[in-house]
Amino acid sequence: MRAGTSIMTFSGPRSIRTKALVADSRLVLIVGFGGLLLLMAFAEIDGIRALAEIQTTNDSIREDYLLRTRVLERIRSDLYVSGTYVRDYLLEPEAGKAESHRQSLRATSADMDEALLRYASLLTQAEERPFAVLTRTLADYRKVLEPVFEWTAAERQHRGYVFLRDEVFPRRTTMLGIADQISAFNQSQLDAGRIRIEKTYRQFRRRLTIAIGLTIGLGLLLAAFSIRRILGLEAEAALRYREISQARTELKELSARLVETQENERRAISRELHDEVGQALTGTLVEMANLSMLIRAGNLEPVKRKADEIKKQVESSISVVRNLALLLRPSMLDDLGLVPALQWQAREVARRSGLRVKVAAEQISEDLPEEHKTCVYRVAQEALHNACQHARAQTVRVTVRQDPERIFLSIQDDGEGFNPSEERGMGLIGMEERVSRLGGEFSVTSEPARGTVVQAVLPIPAPSGQAGLDGG
Repeated sequence: MRAGTSIMTFSGPRSIRTKALVADSRLVLIVGFGGLLLLMAFAEIDGIRALAEIQTTNDSIREDYLLRTRVLERIRSDLYVSGTYVRDYLLEPEAGKAESHRQSLRATSADMDEALLRYASLLTQAEERPFAVLTRTLADYRKVLEPVFEWTAAERQHRGYVFLRDEVFPRRTTMLGIADQISAFNQSQLDAGRIRIEKTYRQFRRRLTIAIGLTIGLGLLLAAFSIRRILGLEAEAALRYREISQARTELKELSARLVETQENERRAISRELHDEVGQALTGTLVEMANLSMLIRAGNLEPVKRKADEIKKQVESSISVVRNLALLLRPSMLDDLGLVPALQWQAREVARRSGLRVKVAAEQISEDLPEEHKTCVYRVAQEALHNACQHARAQTVRVTVRQDPERIFLSIQDDGEGFNPSEERGMGLIGMEERVSRLGGEFSVTSEPARGTVVQAVLPIPAPSGQAGLDGG
């Protein structure tokens, strides 16, 4: 586009852009708030899962620790009690009571073996070695005790104290020390479990912090976007209000101008009827009276001349009446169609003003709706009037083109041009109103000394039968 060119578009694109912006904003808000809700739901689900995991791990570690502690305490108790039974057996002088201590020792040993088997199923890798040492030491301890059970009462009385001091008590202390070592490993397992729980809790806290940060960040972004859109909508509403106010003012001006135009047209028609048709008919009446007198006089030659004069006056009156009718609405628009009406209008403008007017029409259907034909004709008529009266143009080109969905109209002149944004007369407003009423788009492109281009695009509604088929 050349520098200095001014374009004024009166309808269509701005509302389309507004609808597109509203649709985009709605999509952004739906996606944003949906994402925010999903993020909050994810954080809640993750928190519940993490808390359940922490509780389950804590319960598992606690139950495992208590079970191992109970089994280990059972082994320690059996070790301690077994030493006591050995002592009582060796120091008991009566055979019956000694045998009772021996049976108790066997029951304790059996219970210890069961506890050892139970603890073996609970071993960790760190406890395997000390548990194997405990098992070997216990086996050695039992081997040392086997000969004792063959001693007589005198042998027990004589050798029992030394055996207890040198074999039983030291071995039992060693085994209790090993059991304490295993207990220490069990405690370390509890500490390791607590550390694992703390690690899980830290991971959960980090994820929760990230989720909260993302939620707050997304919330702030949505708030900023919403505030920006609200402010934008307020500005858009203010702009629309100003446009409505301006449109109301223009509508009032247009209504006043229409009334004035109607009065001017009526005045012009009245003057034409009075000056042209009335005087012609009055003259015709006078000539008819003269003709009547000539006929009564019997002079045929003057009668013939007078009849020719009356015929010319009647033909002139008919021509004036026809021109008035065509200016109001050309009958050929209804009888012959849009293109012949435009061509007649072009010839009349060229005849009256000397403009060179060319009409180019491409594939114009004869089935156009009446309101579309009238709109195209009146817009072209007003544009030609402006080119003739205001633009001082020499050449005007009227182009009409149709496709299956729209009809395009362009009137281009080589006149003086103007600034449409500053010089917007009633003619432009009237053309805009006609085009907008049919849902079309109207634009004026002009610049000083470069001419003017008036364009209109009208949507063509589908025929009722076609619309029904499409809808079905």
